Formats: sequence, C-alpha cells, structure tokens
Amino acid sequence: MVCPFWAKKANFEGMTRTLDTLHPGESARIESFTDDFLSLKFIEMGCLPGETVVLKNIAPLGCPIAIEVAGYLLSMRKQEASTIVIKE
Repeated sequence: MVCPFWAKKANFEGMTRTLDTLHPGESARIESFTDDFLSLKFIEMGCLPGETVVLKNIAPLGCPIAIEVAGYLLSMRKQEASTIVIKE
C-alpha cells in the first residue's frame, strides 16, 4: 500500500524552507522574502537577511507564532511567516 503524500514525514533537504515550518526551539537564518510589500515591514522590525531567528511559541490554534529576532520577541501570523525564506 502506498502512503499518501500528506502522511509522509516532511523532508526539507534541497527544498526552499520558510519560517512557518520551524518547530518550537528551532533556529534558522533569514535568507530572503517572497513578498515585496511584507519584506519592507519585516526589515523595519529587524528581520534582516542573515539575521538568526528562533521560534519561541506557537498559539494553541497554530496562529500567531512568536519568534526571537534581533534580541526581542516578535509575533506574526503564520501566513506572514510563510513569506520568509530561511536556511538552517
């Protein structure tokens, strides 16, 4: 029997990974942004390419998430986090 694609464990090796895929306690480095409008907002808040981010908390219903970046906690929607490309 073939396992459905959604039941397989995610393998991000060789794929573009975004901030919304991090697990609590995981850290990564910001590579780039996929949304030009949101990228300006993120840069103003200290989410610069090359900056290390740590996923601190996820709300009980999955959104928003809290990340540590540039020495402070920043809360954002999961949809916004999906526009931030990261590298481990």
